[in-house]
Amino acid sequence: MKLPIALQLYSIRNIAENNFAEALLETKKLGYDAVEYAGFFGISPNEVKKMTEDAGLAPVSAHVPYYDMLREPEKVMSDCAAAGCCYVAVPYLTPECRPGSEGFSETLKGIAKIARAAKSAGLTLLYHNHDFEFMRINGEYALDILYNTVPADLLMTEIDTCWVKVGGENPAEYIKKYTGRTPLVHLKDYVSSGKGGKMYKLIGIDDDDNEKASDFEFRPIGYGCQNFSEIIKASENAGSEWVVVEQDEPSSGKTSLECAKMSIDWLKNNIT
Repeated sequence: MKLPIALQLYSIRNIAENNFAEALLETKKLGYDAVEYAGFFGISPNEVKKMTEDAGLAPVSAHVPYYDMLREPEKVMSDCAAAGCCYVAVPYLTPECRPGSEGFSETLKGIAKIARAAKSAGLTLLYHNHDFEFMRINGEYALDILYNTVPADLLMTEIDTCWVKVGGENPAEYIKKYTGRTPLVHLKDYVSSGKGGKMYKLIGIDDDDNEKASDFEFRPIGYGCQNFSEIIKASENAGSEWVVVEQDEPSSGKTSLECAKMSIDWLKNNIT
């Protein structure tokens, strides 16, 4: 495995929200090189950085809610920089901001505003996709509209391979499409016997656009339907710096830490 592997701490949020230091130490024990934050849990950014580095991990990126960044872009970027991040990501859009809503045009402007604040702070803004961006507007995917509207010197991709596939596209091909613009790639596996649907209840999000799919389950890397040999090769060729393991919910009968261990063990044992 040539690319270093980070863990998105949302994967083990049940531990992180109660004992952040323990979550970091456990992540290191599993063999991960870095973390992507999903909140600081009331800890100061400087202390977050110290705790992360003391655990032997690199602080790569942070997911910060879109509205938080829109309200206080300078503060958010200052905090993320103080925590040691190089990147900060828009993790999710609520229904009123998404493609197909009246608010999407304002979302494009908002992301551009946030991206400029990130650049001013020495950071790079990423956009972390789901499947709803694979809606076509005048024949073009909304995700591509976003990346064509906000230039590459302001906004880079954080392609989530699970949601690309759920959206009906080949994750490896989508990574290739954004060669040179894919510093972080989210590795995520799943199984589903039917249509993907809008499964945000499965990731702890309640909104008006929810549709729980009982036949869908997130899985550790290598235990679902994804072709990770192809995805990793595409990431390497596209110039990616990190791959980030994320499992939104543990698989049935497993803990979040057990799933995180299964993922990194599979990557190290099966990807050269």
